[in-house]
Amino acid sequence: MSNALQNLYDTVISRKDEHQEGSYTCYLFEQGLDKILKKCGEECSEVIIAAKNGKKSDTVAEISDLLYHLTVLMANEGILLSDVESELEKRSEKTGNLKKFHQVDKNT
Repeated sequence: MSNALQNLYDTVISRKDEHQEGSYTCYLFEQGLDKILKKCGEECSEVIIAAKNGKKSDTVAEISDLLYHLTVLMANEGILLSDVESELEKRSEKTGNLKKFHQVDKNT
């Protein structure tokens, strides 16, 4: 993973471990999972709208917001950045699974 993502993750973890007055990250942890999930959903929608509007700088900014909130979610749930990195590496080794990926399980 990039240094920027690692630095972000480290900062978020430090806010989880040590409360800092006025920290938005600490506020999210205090509010709990429902608030963190709500923010992830909002940011995801904002990424979609920005991409649809076609302005790259806005889309980059919204993706950055989403990555931040996903990082808070990861920290809240005890998910390490290396866990995600490992999963991405496993997925990069897969090829030819388009048909399998698009199957829908109608029994669930």
